[in-house]
Amino acid sequence: MTTHTGLPAEAAVLEQLESWTAAVRDRDIDAIVAHYAPHIVAFDAVAQLQFKGVEAYRQHWQACLELCPGLMDFELHEVVLHADGEVAFCHALHHCGDTNDKGEPQVGWLRMTSGYRRIEGEWKVVHEHFSAPFEMESGKALFDLEP
Repeated sequence: MTTHTGLPAEAAVLEQLESWTAAVRDRDIDAIVAHYAPHIVAFDAVAQLQFKGVEAYRQHWQACLELCPGLMDFELHEVVLHADGEVAFCHALHHCGDTNDKGEPQVGWLRMTSGYRRIEGEWKVVHEHFSAPFEMESGKALFDLEP
């Protein structure tokens, strides 16, 4: 389910979001990073505190794709999108993972927020944030929670 008002800016950003998810499922690194602004700052749930710039984030995406060689599960749920003429943001629940070498699913839920700007007429992601809730006592990520 996607929530937005139907304004042209929101429709354009939604199209970008859908193109980006398709690129990830296709494991097309060039198509994935084409959605990002050169100066993106990303907070991913894996590996580092932050990634600055599209090249650093490209390297991270490449490493993530290599960690998930099986059948890719990459879906957004409960997408909420707001946009005006120059700036947009969305948040969603993100189901992500792949299958292991035994064909068993290794998937979990994350939270995602993306910020967009229209740069030279194109919507680009300038900030992306993925996170997982965690158990305070153990520090263990809680990927198996259900929406």
